[in-house]
Amino acid sequence: MVTPGTRSAVRAVWTDFGGVLTPPIPRDLETFCRRTGIPANAFRAAMAAVAEPYGGDLMAPLDTPLLTEEEWVDRMNARLRERGVDADLTGFGERWFEGREANHAWVNWLRGLREQGLFIGLLSNMPPAWDRHWRRMVPPEGLFDGLALSFRVGVRKPRRGIFEAAAELAEAAPEECVLVDDIEANCAGAEAAGWQAVHFTDTDTAVAELARRLVWPPGAGPAAV
Repeated sequence: MVTPGTRSAVRAVWTDFGGVLTPPIPRDLETFCRRTGIPANAFRAAMAAVAEPYGGDLMAPLDTPLLTEEEWVDRMNARLRERGVDADLTGFGERWFEGREANHAWVNWLRGLREQGLFIGLLSNMPPAWDRHWRRMVPPEGLFDGLALSFRVGVRKPRRGIFEAAAELAEAAPEECVLVDDIEANCAGAEAAGWQAVHFTDTDTAVAELARRLVWPPGAGPAAV
């Protein structure tokens, strides 16, 4: 445990899910499209068309949520047909998570931080229909001390409200919280809320950057990835 007088300036580490605890989202999307035979460009264009009435962010209709997964699928199928793609995305969440690999190196690093006394949380823009899928992929028991998910909070990154809710859940001041996220706009949103942020590009770089912000007593701290 981190002893008094040697506590890190960071008390709570909040990790994103997609693109941090998983491979990069663009890579997962390409894999999904190859598996289903849907052209990736058409899939992205359909997502943009469905999201346009809700502000344009591709995932906003699903993870606030503004649409159920079934409603989103119906609209996606229609937009794909408009682009000459005959596809049926029924059961999308199950199919999206099929075969996805967790970032085990990052999971292990987070476990090490938690064993040293830091609060570890998951802060993600997450559709409610995916709750059971991500839990199967990265079981939260013994890993996360708290969950700040957009569909629960009713606010999504990068808006301030989700960071305020997460800091309250961690019982930490904003400046004692750090977000690790693969999207720069989310990192900027965290910093605007008074948090620290680490832009995730790969595990080793994120570990080094986060470790730099932590002050451990001699002999303490989790092992390197």
